[in-house]
Amino acid sequence: MTAPSPDGVRQPRRRHHRRVIVPLTVVSALVGGVVLSGCGQQRDADVYTVMNSSTDESYHRWDAQTLARCSKTLGVKIEQQSVPASQVMTKALRMASSKSLPDVLQLDASEMPTFAEAGGLIPLKDLGLTTQDIPEGIVNFGSYDGKYYGAARTVNTLALFYNKDTLAKAGLEVPTTWAEMQATAKKLTQGKRYGLALSAGGAEDGVFQFTPFMWSNGGDETKLDSPQVAGALDYWKSLLKDGSLSKSTVNWTQADVNDQFMAGNAAMMINGPWQVETLNSKKGLNWGIAQIPVPKAGDDSVGPLGGGVLTVPNTGDEAREKMSARIIGCMSGEQEEITYAINSWMVPANEKAAAVWRTKAPELAALADQVATARSRTAKLGAQWSSVSLALQSAFQSALTGESSEAALKRAQQQVTSGN
Repeated sequence: MTAPSPDGVRQPRRRHHRRVIVPLTVVSALVGGVVLSGCGQQRDADVYTVMNSSTDESYHRWDAQTLARCSKTLGVKIEQQSVPASQVMTKALRMASSKSLPDVLQLDASEMPTFAEAGGLIPLKDLGLTTQDIPEGIVNFGSYDGKYYGAARTVNTLALFYNKDTLAKAGLEVPTTWAEMQATAKKLTQGKRYGLALSAGGAEDGVFQFTPFMWSNGGDETKLDSPQVAGALDYWKSLLKDGSLSKSTVNWTQADVNDQFMAGNAAMMINGPWQVETLNSKKGLNWGIAQIPVPKAGDDSVGPLGGGVLTVPNTGDEAREKMSARIIGCMSGEQEEITYAINSWMVPANEKAAAVWRTKAPELAALADQVATARSRTAKLGAQWSSVSLALQSAFQSALTGESSEAALKRAQQQVTSGN
């Protein structure tokens, strides 16, 4: 989930996309060839290219404004090349094979380890950038094998959105524990309205949404068949059994979830801040945001960090790589982070910038609290995350349509272990 565009009514605005899983062997072959042979394309000495996924008009415009300011500051021309988020990796690999990689490449943080493992990225600290004032979780978000490759400008995570009017009319408080959320969702399920909406589809959307339940319950992506992971999946199944979740949950993306919430077909939803602009566009929708409920009171609500990271491809041109790092430093400067975060409803990666942002977007304070305990999906597994994600996607589909959580997750773990 990368400076992709947020989900919403305007269909181009999607933050979490189906991504093409590219085998590491293919990435290594294509990227490795570039690293060994060096830069193969003559480039204008004063023109630099940033490739991102800001295809949505708003995001493209915000990035263009950032790059214009950084161009003036650094004395070079910086051009933006935007491609759909689901195509960034494959596009970058094609460019690698033709030795025409951009100077700065924005990757989804879940994809960055694959490119880094193949030797395609330069550690940012080697180019003079630091991680000062960046929380450890966000440093890990942009790191692979202990090295910092990707600088985040902003990050996002998931939270509980709720219809204030619906809860107030029912005389209910915002739930903070799993038991409270299950009871609240059941009471709010009436007629065509479900108590809760979430994405459990067979794509990264569903995995992204499952992680806060898995992690907050003590589960771990390194052991999918543990009782803790099964307990989290059983909780989802219990909501479905109660009728509090639609059976269509297994097919919904996060955009679909938002549509259901905005249409009044769900009283609460699990979703992210990329929905805020769309939510605010609907007159009369009185919504609130809170941390995702936890198994029991006192537990930490541990959500997933999402977003893109700015990286420097390994092209063999050291002078350009150093300027590329300066471009990233400008794009991720405190004021630029604040501006971008306010525009996009994300949370600044820099702690000082985030403190200022809190005063400007107090309605999203719960989101900032959620980010404080959030984790990177790839922190433990690196490039192997993609295989775990695919296994979990299959497990959701099976467990939510009748199979036991234990059996589905046992098969998922076997799939990961065997590599099939």
